[in-house]
Amino acid sequence: MLPHSAPLAFDGSGIDGSLFTSVTDFARDTHWLNAPIALATNLGLGVFAVLMVIGWWKARGRDDKAMARALAAPFAVVIAFAVAEVVKKLVGEVRPCRSLPHDYFVSACPAPDDYAFPSGHTTTAAATMAALFLLDRRLAAIAGVFTLLEGFTRVYVGDHYPHDVLGSLVIATPVALVAALLVARVLAPLVTRFRAGGALQPLLVTQAVTRPRTSAGPR
Repeated sequence: MLPHSAPLAFDGSGIDGSLFTSVTDFARDTHWLNAPIALATNLGLGVFAVLMVIGWWKARGRDDKAMARALAAPFAVVIAFAVAEVVKKLVGEVRPCRSLPHDYFVSACPAPDDYAFPSGHTTTAAATMAALFLLDRRLAAIAGVFTLLEGFTRVYVGDHYPHDVLGSLVIATPVALVAALLVARVLAPLVTRFRAGGALQPLLVTQAVTRPRTSAGPR
């Protein structure tokens, strides 16, 4: 039974509560991993920021379209996260710690109005992966591996059910793809303009690209 503090909230334990319990039982049996994973589940988001920075750095040596997509990536992540937050309020799924209070939990139980579906951490990860897919497939593949790890840690610490993580992937991926394309289209003229000269030019293009071309002359 759900607590009286959230009478209208959705109880997701009936979807995959048994799988959730299997993962949290594993967490209980690997107590030595609890602290490292609890740290990694939050600090791990920094990996996605680093990947976007790498994407921007590499785009400095590519064309305007690539740079526009690199700059659009963080906007796409923010948009996907905002959409996920709206879905979270609409669904109102209570956290597993309230539906399955006798399970093992690494993390402390959040406030009653801090809902579970979808996972915000996994949304950020999946949105980064999707945005990078338009820019650099290798970086997107790396982001994909870390997205899976991020999703696992969210269940391991007890903050989310597996379907919360899966829902994040389903929501964030298409939203981030569309958002990245639209924002890149808006940014493209600005990229072309500022790459031509000005204080922002070093942030948008490498010296090798900006170096004037000279005639080779006869050989």
